[in-house]
Amino acid sequence: MQKDGECGTIEETAATRTGGGSVRAIAANRYGDNSVLNVADVEDPKLGPDTIIVRTRAAGLNPFDWKVLRGYLDGAFPVHFPLVPCWDVAGVVEAVGPAVTGFQPGDEVIAYDREDHIQWGTLAEYVSVPVRCAAPKPPELPWAEAAALPHSGLTAYQLVHDGLALAPDHTVLVHGASGGVGSFAVQLAGSSGARVIGSASPGNHEYLRGLGVEPVPYGRRLVDDVLALAPGGVDAVIDLVGGAALDAVPALLKEGGQIVGVTDALRLKELGGRYLFVHPDAAQLTDLGLLAAKGDLSVHVSAKFAFYDAVAAFDQIESGHTRGKVVVEVDG
Repeated sequence: MQKDGECGTIEETAATRTGGGSVRAIAANRYGDNSVLNVADVEDPKLGPDTIIVRTRAAGLNPFDWKVLRGYLDGAFPVHFPLVPCWDVAGVVEAVGPAVTGFQPGDEVIAYDREDHIQWGTLAEYVSVPVRCAAPKPPELPWAEAAALPHSGLTAYQLVHDGLALAPDHTVLVHGASGGVGSFAVQLAGSSGARVIGSASPGNHEYLRGLGVEPVPYGRRLVDDVLALAPGGVDAVIDLVGGAALDAVPALLKEGGQIVGVTDALRLKELGGRYLFVHPDAAQLTDLGLLAAKGDLSVHVSAKFAFYDAVAAFDQIESGHTRGKVVVEVDG
């Protein structure tokens, strides 16, 4: 990865973080493939009335991050350059805005730092986070696992708790069960008492069994394999894949069954389902952190990358074969 010049130490950037200085970040100056990312000096994060400045310890990656670089979200969000990607962060509060009462400097936090435009993401030494996006990080939760939680955890939480009404006698099918969102969704669905079937590649089946899931492979036998486990069909489908997985829903879903997903909004609505786009929610993120800290929610980090190896981290995410989560360690 190319370095766009040199900057001072972290201590020096911290001293000027709200005074017109700069911080080290991974940034892009144009759309393109992952190679457009460079190590760069960007402007200090702004400390607004209801924001906190966070010294980043780790940043979690999600498929949205490489798609942002390609320009795929240009029609949905205002995008500005230089662009610092990523929305997930775990770190230490350095400063708080005058309206902030829930945090103080020194607090450890996690956040889903998604705002209404895309520019200043979390792949930087310091980030400005609206307080509505942040939650306390339990001390028992390691930095990497904490950074892996926000986007995927909130997506799964909202799919299961906001998108569905599950009961202990229900059977739920999760498509894409071994990925970042899927790994959380199967656990949260299972915690309701429901039986969980998950589709994934065969290499991830043992991993899913460890999460209490009955796995089935993708492919042309998907319908037969699911019906072999649930002859009467399933009560609910959580779709994280789209395509053929959605096409299989009519043959698998019981009459009156529920479907929720994150891929093809029009197709989901045609099937009588609900499309969900995750939103920041501090209370839900707090709940997820506590579940993970108690061991009631497993956070699987499949790979950790150093700050200067962020391109390799993006390549891993883009491959589409990640089990659980990928994290970039920014500090320490």
